[in-house]
Amino acid sequence: MGVYLLLALAIGGEVAATVSLKLSENFTKLVPTIVVVVGYLGAFALMGRILAMGMPVGVMYAIWAAAGIALVAIIGAVFLGEQITWMMLGGLVLLIGGVTLLELGRVH
Repeated sequence: MGVYLLLALAIGGEVAATVSLKLSENFTKLVPTIVVVVGYLGAFALMGRILAMGMPVGVMYAIWAAAGIALVAIIGAVFLGEQITWMMLGGLVLLIGGVTLLELGRVH
């Protein structure tokens, strides 16, 4: 399995876990609580495998974190009624731009 596919799966696990963290209502709802635990464990297990495949830790973590932040913000706005301001959108654009520069700087 390719490193970027594994990274996408790790991001998906982290996003599902983070959104479920809110839905678990302080761990009082069983199914979202299970998704939190399984999602984070799966994400970190996949990240360990990605690192073993040779991706630099800084690049992997930057992509994982930035994609997770952006996706959770979008899901929060679209499905959970959370507000996103123009300033927040600008921050997301800068975040994604910074990660892109990290990735481009890695490739010679």
